[in-house]
Amino acid sequence: MKEALHVALLGYGTVGKGVYETIKQHQGRLQKLLGKEVKVVAVLVKNISKHKLSDRSVILTDQYKDIINIQKLDVVIDAIVGIEPAYSFLQQAINRGCHVITANKEMFAHHSKDLHALAKEKGVTVGFEATVAGGIPIIQTLKRLLNANKVQKIEGILNGTSNFILTKMREEKLLFTDALSLAQDLGYAEADPTNDIDGHDAFFKAVILSEVLFGEQPDWGKAVRVGISTIKSEDIAYFQSLGLRFKHVASLQRTNKTVVCTVRPVLVSEAHPLYQVEDVQNAINIEADIVGNISLQGPGAGMFPTASAIIEDIIHIDDKEYVPCFEEESSISESAEQLWIAYGENALLGLPENAEVIKKIADYTWLVKGDSNDNAKFDIRYYQLLGNADSVKAVEKVH
Repeated sequence: MKEALHVALLGYGTVGKGVYETIKQHQGRLQKLLGKEVKVVAVLVKNISKHKLSDRSVILTDQYKDIINIQKLDVVIDAIVGIEPAYSFLQQAINRGCHVITANKEMFAHHSKDLHALAKEKGVTVGFEATVAGGIPIIQTLKRLLNANKVQKIEGILNGTSNFILTKMREEKLLFTDALSLAQDLGYAEADPTNDIDGHDAFFKAVILSEVLFGEQPDWGKAVRVGISTIKSEDIAYFQSLGLRFKHVASLQRTNKTVVCTVRPVLVSEAHPLYQVEDVQNAINIEADIVGNISLQGPGAGMFPTASAIIEDIIHIDDKEYVPCFEEESSISESAEQLWIAYGENALLGLPENAEVIKKIADYTWLVKGDSNDNAKFDIRYYQLLGNADSVKAVEKVH
C-alpha cells in the first residue's frame, strides 16, 4: 500500500467533527478507492480546552503555524466560517504544495478565482463540493456528468433554513418570527440568521455554481437578492388555497449578454420539481439542451451530509482539472418572458411596462406574463411563478 494521505482539519465544529468521524469509520472503503490510508494528522481549533480527540497522535492546536509546518501534509480541509482567516490559511497551504478542500461558501464566492489560479500554478487541486447544497453532489454532476450538455438554467432551493421556515409557516400556520425561533431552537438557524433569511447564503452558492457553469460570476451589483422576512402567514395561507407554495429560490441563467442571478421568494405550482421540497431539504433543477430537466434533492447541511461532500473531494484530488466549455453564446434573450402572479387590490394599475395579463385567478390575483418585477408598489406584489402556464388552470377552479 502507498504511503498514507496526510490530512489537516481547520475547524472542529459540526462539519469538522463529521469529517473526522467519517474518515475513521470509512477507512476501509477509502483505502480501497485511493490505495492508501487517509490519516488525519492535525486539527485546528479556536479553544483547545473545549475539545478532545480520541486519537492522541493527532495534533490539536489553536495555532495555524503548527499545521502548516507539519513535515508530511498532503490535504488541508477548511471547515471554518468567514472570509478570513480561511482565505489566508488556504493560500499558505497551496503555496506549500497541499491540495485544499473547503466548505466555506462565503470565502469561496469571494476568492475562488484566486485560489484556482494559485492551485494551478502550484500543481494542486481545489475541492469545493461542500460549498453548495451539502450532501447533493451538484458540483461533480455539473463538472463530470453534463459535459455534452449545455446547461441553460438552474433553479434551486439552496438554503435549508429558509425552506424550513416557509414550510412551518404553511403547515403549522406559524408567524415568521415563531418559525424562525423554532429553526433556531432546532439548530437550523444561527443566533444571527441574517445570512439565511436575507438570501446571502443562497447567493454565495449561486455565485459558485455560476463559475462552474458559465466560467464567470454574475455582476454582484445587478443580482437580485430578496429575503423571506416580509412574507406574511396570511399570504402563505392564501396562495396555498390556490394550489401554490412559497419557496426561496436561487436562479441562474446565461443570456446572450450576461449571467442573470436572482435569489427571491417565488410561487411554485405542483407542476414544478421544487414544489415538493420541504423542511431543511435542498434541491436543484437543471435545464439542459440535450437531456432536458434533471432534479437533484437531498440534505443541504448537517454534520454527515457536508462531510460526505468533503470526503468525495478527497477521493477526487488526483483527478484532472475540469476545463469547461463556454464558447457558445446563449440563445436566451436578455429580456426573456416569465410568468408572474400579480397580487393586490390595485395590481393591474401598477403593472410593469409591456406586461401582459393572461387571466384572472381570483379576486385581486392575476396571472401575468412579463420580463420585469417591481414588488415595491405599496400594496401591489409580484411573485414569479415557477411551473408552466397550463399548470395554473387548476387554480382557476379555486375561488
